[in-house]
Amino acid sequence: MDFDWTDDQVVLREQAREVAASAVERFGRHNDSWINGFSKEFAIEMAERGWIGLTWPTEFGGGGRPPIDRLIIGEELIAAGAPIAAMWFADRQMGPSLIAYGRPDQQEAFLPGMLSGETTWCIGMSEPDAGSDLAGLTTQAVRDGDEYVINGQKIWTSFGLVADYCYVICRTSTEGPPHRGISEIIVPMDTPGIETRPIKDMTTNQHFSEVFFTDVRVPVTNLVGIEGNAFKQTMTQLEHERGGIDRLVSNQALFRFAVDRADTSDPRIRQEIAALETGYRLGRILVTREVLKQAPAGFSAATKCFCTEHEWRVAEFVARVFGAEATVWNDIVHGLLYAPGYTIMGGTSNIMRNILGERVLGLPREPR
Repeated sequence: MDFDWTDDQVVLREQAREVAASAVERFGRHNDSWINGFSKEFAIEMAERGWIGLTWPTEFGGGGRPPIDRLIIGEELIAAGAPIAAMWFADRQMGPSLIAYGRPDQQEAFLPGMLSGETTWCIGMSEPDAGSDLAGLTTQAVRDGDEYVINGQKIWTSFGLVADYCYVICRTSTEGPPHRGISEIIVPMDTPGIETRPIKDMTTNQHFSEVFFTDVRVPVTNLVGIEGNAFKQTMTQLEHERGGIDRLVSNQALFRFAVDRADTSDPRIRQEIAALETGYRLGRILVTREVLKQAPAGFSAATKCFCTEHEWRVAEFVARVFGAEATVWNDIVHGLLYAPGYTIMGGTSNIMRNILGERVLGLPREPR
């Protein structure tokens, strides 16, 4: 198998690297920039380049480009710390979901704003008692004539304070097994009855928030797909979320700083750097398989496990290299403190291993 990039891909990577460097120079470098680097201005610049919706079908306004092109661009932007958060969720999940399951009128209403970089989306998924267990969610949407009335709470909702729309995963029926009765509904964030409270983590980031829905009314026409049958739709979303390049290179900039700082005269340090470089190559192969749809269904759980645990190992290496300096607050430490989140966001490693065992390998569940 030939792992070399084509000439066009090499040119694209260089172009993306230049764009990333320019963005960092103008907007600053952001640790874990796909979730912490928020800039509407840069999102609009990305749109003008055609780098939002790059791989979406042309009939929906997308670029119709190969998925590998998006991987190349995303890797360079995230590894450098360019602020892509304002457009990332819409490009990665919401747009593809509307293309796959939305009605033509929904696609016409919402896709242009995503493609222009003008609208930001958040995802109402996790709840206080239903984090990685999607089927355990309790936020309800009860139909009342031509509207749904939504009541419940979401937590760890990234960009809840600044998003224009929330893609809410909720329960429209309590009958049948837990995974039945789940629906996806688009909710404008300026709808009466929505209260958003920021959550500041120990790194001082505030992209997380709690979102409370109290008698929030939205038109029935905002339902995406089939009422009560969205569990499969959401699982498809999570395939996009868990198997992407953002799960591998979030803290690669810190790794580069540490390599420049490390005492490479020590063979043990060289061996550790080599092991981490190998991890990046293995992770890229796993992500590439996901992007090219060569991985088995559900295998993104394994990809996320490997890649985010690799990011954790990177953080440990960076901390050892910087030593005592890693105890003094600065940009490096800011990134290191965020590392525990890698194996939690988007589903914990334990949950990922359960998915891999049960859905991919077909292992029996432990009797209860």
